[in-house]
Order: sequence, then C-alpha cells, then structure tokens
Amino acid sequence: MTDKLPFLPFALPEIGEEEIAEVVDTLRSGWVTTGPKAKRFEEDFVEFLGDASLQALAVNSATAGLHLALEALGIGPGDEVITTTHTFTATAEVARYLGADVVLVDIDPDTLCIDPRLVEAAITPRTKAILPVHYAGLAADMASLLAIAKRHGLKVVEDAAHALPTTCGGRLVGTLASDITVFSFYANKTITTGEGGMVVTRDPALAQRMRTMRLHGMSRDAFDRFTAKVPSWYYEIVAPGFKYNLTDIAAALGIHQLRRARAFHRRREELAAQYDAGLASLPVITPPRASAGDSHAWHLYVLQLDDSATVGRDALIEGLFAAGIGCSVHYIPLHLQPYWRDRYSLRPQQFPHSDRAYRRMLSLPLHTRMSDGDVGRVVDAVRAAMSA
Repeated sequence: MTDKLPFLPFALPEIGEEEIAEVVDTLRSGWVTTGPKAKRFEEDFVEFLGDASLQALAVNSATAGLHLALEALGIGPGDEVITTTHTFTATAEVARYLGADVVLVDIDPDTLCIDPRLVEAAITPRTKAILPVHYAGLAADMASLLAIAKRHGLKVVEDAAHALPTTCGGRLVGTLASDITVFSFYANKTITTGEGGMVVTRDPALAQRMRTMRLHGMSRDAFDRFTAKVPSWYYEIVAPGFKYNLTDIAAALGIHQLRRARAFHRRREELAAQYDAGLASLPVITPPRASAGDSHAWHLYVLQLDDSATVGRDALIEGLFAAGIGCSVHYIPLHLQPYWRDRYSLRPQQFPHSDRAYRRMLSLPLHTRMSDGDVGRVVDAVRAAMSA
C-alpha cells in the first residue's frame, strides 16, 4: 500500500440508493426469504433477456444453479460431463456431486474459452453433457459447440457466470439453443446480489424439476403455501432436494442491479478500452475482443505477459500490490489442483494452452466504481513494475 493513494481494490460492487431502499422495504415488509421480490426478479430477468419463452429461477449461487441443471438433465453415476480446465472448480465439482465424471479439455489460446475441437475429440459413449464457460465475459464458440452436441445427442449447460450481458451470434447469452444457462451474481460479478444466481431454460419440464429441487424436493413452492388465502399447509416431498432458494433480501438488490446492467456494461467497455490504449506499447497481450457485432461483458480484464517481457507474472503482481493496486489470477487451472489432478491423473502437458496462459496471466482491477484516473494509475504501475 502506498502513503499517497488509497488501496485500489481488484473488485468493488456499486450499490446505489435504489438498492438500499428496496432492501429496507423488504425488511419492513416482513417477507425476507424467497417471496414476491424473488419472483419479481425472475420476471424482470426474462424481460431483460427479451425472450418470453424462457423461464428463470433465482438461486442462492451459480454453483447451486449448475448443480440443479445437471440433476434436472439426469446426469448421474457413470456419466461424463466435458468442460474446460480453465475455470473455477465450481464448474466441474457439480458433476461430482451427482457421481458423474468430469472430462477436462484445453482452451483455444486466442479466446481462452473451451476449444470445440477438443470437446468433440473427448466424447465417449459415457458423455452426456457439455459445460462451456464464457471466460471473462467473452462468449465461447457456441455455434460449434451446439452443432457438436446435436451431432452426438448431448445436452449443453452454459456456465454464464461471467457473461451478463454477453452476446453470441447477435443474441444474448441466455437466449441461445442450449438446454440451460446459469448466471452468477456473486459480489464481483457484473451485477450483484452479494451471493446468488439465475438459471434460465425454455424447457418447462426442466424448469419444474429445478424449481422442485431448489427447495427440498417439495411438491409445492413455499411462496405459494405461505401466501395462499385458503388453508395450504399440505405438501409432499417428491425427491431428496436441496436448499438453493434466493432470499427476497438478495433479490431486492438484484432488481435494481439488473436495471443498471446496461449502464454498468457501457462503463466496463470504456474501462477496458482505456486499458487497451494505455498498455498498447508494453510487451503484453491484451484480452481478446468479441467478434464483430457481438459484445464482451468485461467481467474480467485478463492481461498476459508476452514472451519478450523481462518481468515474471508473480513479480508483476507483487509490484502492483506494492503500489496499492489489487489484482488476481483467473484461474489456477483445474488440472493443477490436487483433487482434479490426482483423481484423473492429469498432467500440464495435456493442457498446454491453459497451462501457458495461467503462468503469464493476471487480472487487473475492473469495476464501475473506478475512475479514468484509476485506470491511469494501474497502467502507470504496470509500466513501473515491468521496467523494474
């Protein structure tokens, strides 16, 4: 930390007076768990995506949403789910919750998203689903992945934790032809409810299964039971469900965060463009841009050191922290994590692109409470650290 400037956090949510007022209203209403605000948030989310054929289910985390998605698709012991090694463990661990095996594949070095060619090469008779990640807010190659899934009769669940509002082929992620899409509203995401997520699908049967499993496998939703005007105490447990519902307190935040999502996105685009310009003359690789006509959500600004850089990634991070600037690394790939490495006997040589990217990447601060001056400060600190 410096003596002159306050510490610049890697991520910081932007919470306004509207969110605060909505939370206060929720607290005063007496309905603080899943209720009218959660239902309203779900409806608003479908409206935001602009596709009335979708159904949305608010959940207490994107991890919960991914678990519900795979369970609803019937994934279980003996099945395989293909996903990328270059992600947070939540993407893969949900398959293990269900007793299924995870097959990890490498990334496309140009996009850092899952490589469709490697996905198709990894398919076996046990493969049941593909779980792509829209890394950092850039859409994976969904046209290729959906075509592969169709050829092989596989399900597709999109991990869209980074991808609001990302577009792919001119359509918002969440409205594509996949079976289920899962968004995250964790504290550092493009909109936040503190903890939380949203699951969207067009399939009414999948939506009903996830709705039931979201709350203990109950045959009736708790909101319906507790707001009914006639006796409605009776319910049945039809499956061993989970406790994955989103509270109204969290949904109150989400209602107003969603209304600001477009403005947040515009500011993230501006900040990313300023980084691109400021870092252009350095021996670094700036993040890939979205295809023409599409948008990158800019959840993360991931910088990679070029081969000609004379400073290592770890030293650069240390230099930034010494200058009072927070940063992170996304991610330590799963093939390097003890559980995944040991369970599946994984080696770095199997994932050369992810392994290489990991060893030279860092994520710079990118959030809407940053000023233009903050971006300049980060750029200057990067320059100084790389010169040192």
